[in-house]
Amino acid sequence: MHFQEKLRGFRHRGDTTPQHDGLSGFQEKGKEREREEYKKSLDCRGKTTSAWTGPSKQISAAELTHSEQSNPQELGTGIIGVDMWLSLVLLLASLATQAATSREREWAQHGASIFADLTPREMRAVRDYLHSRSELGLVSARDKSLKKNSILLMELHVPRKHEALRALDRGQAKPPRQACVVIQFANQAHPNVTEYIVGPLPFPDSHQLKTFKGDRPISFESRPISSVEYEHVDAILNKIAKKVNKILHESTGFTFSNCTDRCLTFSDIAPRGLEPGERRTWIMLQKFVEGYFIHPVGFEVLINHKDLDPEKWTVEKVWYNGQYFDSVEELVEKYEMGTISKLKLPEHDEQDLYSTYIPRGHSNTHTNIHGPKLVEPQGPRYQVDGNFVEYAGWSFAYRVRSSAGLQIYDLRFNGERVAYEVSLQEAIAFYSGDTPAAMQTKYIDAGWAMGTSDYELAPGIDCPEIATFVDMYHFYDTDKPVRYKNALCIFEMTTASPLRRHFNSNFKGGYNFYGGLENHVLVIRTTSTVYNYDYIWDFLFYQNGVMESRVSATGYIHATFFTENGLNYGTRVYNYVLGNLHTHLVHYKVDLDVAGRDNSFESLELKYVNFTNPWSPKHTIKQSILHRTQYETERSAAFRFGKKFPRYLHFYNQNQKNKWGHQKGYRIQFNSHANSVLPRGWREENGIPWSRYPLAITRHKDSEATSSSIYTQNDPWEPVVSFEDYIRNNENIVNQDLVAWVTVGFLHIPHSEDIPNTATPGNAVGFFLRPFNFFNEDPSLASRSTVIVRPDKEGKPKVQRWTPEVVGHCVSDKPFFYNGTYVGV
Repeated sequence: MHFQEKLRGFRHRGDTTPQHDGLSGFQEKGKEREREEYKKSLDCRGKTTSAWTGPSKQISAAELTHSEQSNPQELGTGIIGVDMWLSLVLLLASLATQAATSREREWAQHGASIFADLTPREMRAVRDYLHSRSELGLVSARDKSLKKNSILLMELHVPRKHEALRALDRGQAKPPRQACVVIQFANQAHPNVTEYIVGPLPFPDSHQLKTFKGDRPISFESRPISSVEYEHVDAILNKIAKKVNKILHESTGFTFSNCTDRCLTFSDIAPRGLEPGERRTWIMLQKFVEGYFIHPVGFEVLINHKDLDPEKWTVEKVWYNGQYFDSVEELVEKYEMGTISKLKLPEHDEQDLYSTYIPRGHSNTHTNIHGPKLVEPQGPRYQVDGNFVEYAGWSFAYRVRSSAGLQIYDLRFNGERVAYEVSLQEAIAFYSGDTPAAMQTKYIDAGWAMGTSDYELAPGIDCPEIATFVDMYHFYDTDKPVRYKNALCIFEMTTASPLRRHFNSNFKGGYNFYGGLENHVLVIRTTSTVYNYDYIWDFLFYQNGVMESRVSATGYIHATFFTENGLNYGTRVYNYVLGNLHTHLVHYKVDLDVAGRDNSFESLELKYVNFTNPWSPKHTIKQSILHRTQYETERSAAFRFGKKFPRYLHFYNQNQKNKWGHQKGYRIQFNSHANSVLPRGWREENGIPWSRYPLAITRHKDSEATSSSIYTQNDPWEPVVSFEDYIRNNENIVNQDLVAWVTVGFLHIPHSEDIPNTATPGNAVGFFLRPFNFFNEDPSLASRSTVIVRPDKEGKPKVQRWTPEVVGHCVSDKPFFYNGTYVGV
């Protein structure tokens, strides 16, 4: 899975191709885009229809009664007069102008910048400040020595919640922007990793120590591997390869060094050892071809690279064709003596590369024309201003945390906050297998800086061509900010099914009415390609106040060399390749603020009841009755995998009610097939205690900001962040500021159809946030996409709609373009 890209034609994060800075100007670009799309729609249709080019305006039912309901577009009974049509266009244009002016005033106050990721300018300012502090002794991260002090990671330090809310809700000054910086101090007697909070930005002048809950120290051996350390790994592998060059060539037809088009590469496995303080890594060799992840060659080696002097690194074990050896020399000696089982792979056929995307096989689509495309007939209906997004009543701020990934803040519907934070925390993939690398593979992806793996998205494939694409900037294992072009996208799409509909039959061959509403959703998307696996991260926002969090898994499976015993741990997917079984788990933080911060939690289930039938006393009624369970403490609301899990998980405000007297609430609905990955307390499981619970409820604490860290991967045995600490004190959770910690996932037993790649259908999991008596009625009633059809007195259909009758059908003529580089700026 995890592989250091060798110097064979790959671009690295340190590339210096100049690129522009900043994330500003999206609002103006959006307006230009709207104007261009509108012009296209006119050219395409040959007639003018109303285009709503400004932000949406919330209109009350009373306003709708006077301005719209009285004059709907009645189609099928005649043609709207020219004067009426022009009046409607002028009215819409006037409303759009008023709404745009009003919205600009509101946007000046939205406060999303509190949560905006660090800009390249801020990153450089923090770097320069820290390098100016002589006591830190910082040098370049690219310095080839491992005995150095250097910056590993820099990302936004999110302010305390109460500080942010003072600005968001009371209009007070925004808290100063700060950076969280990870520094590895290796050039001193006692090497360590230390985190600092640096600020204020953009002109930092101070830094202070950042600590973890319980003041746990960061083990130096737990640090992620840097690109420089990988270069030294590559060097020792070259030394090993020279000793086994004959074995590799005779066994595979490929070599690790002095090769041309038949080269070997490697993937490294984590965690790196079996107990705290170790830094021992199993490395597996693979054919260096397109899709090398599924080309293992039956050679694995265990390297001890704990020492900061690479010359002192050692080889501790070698595995070749199912056999273990204590040294490279032992393998070579026994191979030459002919006392071991030798390996001979089939001749490599470049014309039959099973890992490639090149089409093969019989096509079931008897045409080469394009499939359907998504269009915006009158331009986009959402607004983006920096990291602030507004759509159909929704508004939120977003960021992509370098260590973890996509996060949403200050999530509101119709101006009322639903959640303060919905954020990705961690993703793991725990494997089983017969080879040493396979049985050691337990990936904890924040340890690979999962958020920095958000590479360029391809228009028309990863996101629709109409999407708004946003560049991301990260500062990880580098000396300068690195630009990830088009790494995030925002778009509105149709689900191709109604949000709701009803056909009301008159049971006489006709109907009384038909009503329907198109189901449009806004999607914010990014990806994490953590070497072999690609995770697609989506947050979806529906018109009826529902939010969905979804992750789809694709990319290459983590494959190992096939052995007969390996069939206990997976499926044979090629003549010498085993697809290893594994479980994906993803953890989210959901800080709900439902109608305020004072929330409580209950579950709703059904119980059977019996009673005498009141209208037929000789009979008994048996039916379900609602059964509510109130949860008062954190421990009681920590649901374990393997135990009965309630179906309705309800967060509510006891003091806020809707029109019908019900407490305003939201519920979490799971779409998941997750289960635990290891027995409780078993070695590496100690690093992921959150994986014990599909759902756990805690009181909000700023000291409990995350459930994992970048250090857990290489020291899961004594983690810096232990989620179990969050619920150990068993605090009261009634009328408190609550946080829901959600675990979703699925078991993946690879199969032949995972070649070349795992497909997304059936491999997507997540959860919904659904209003539960939060509103008085479905808020999507405010949507203008509703269509109502009634028969008139003569039986002819009378159509009512609140959008233009004619929609555009133009697809952009902009050709496909993709660059794929990510460079320093």
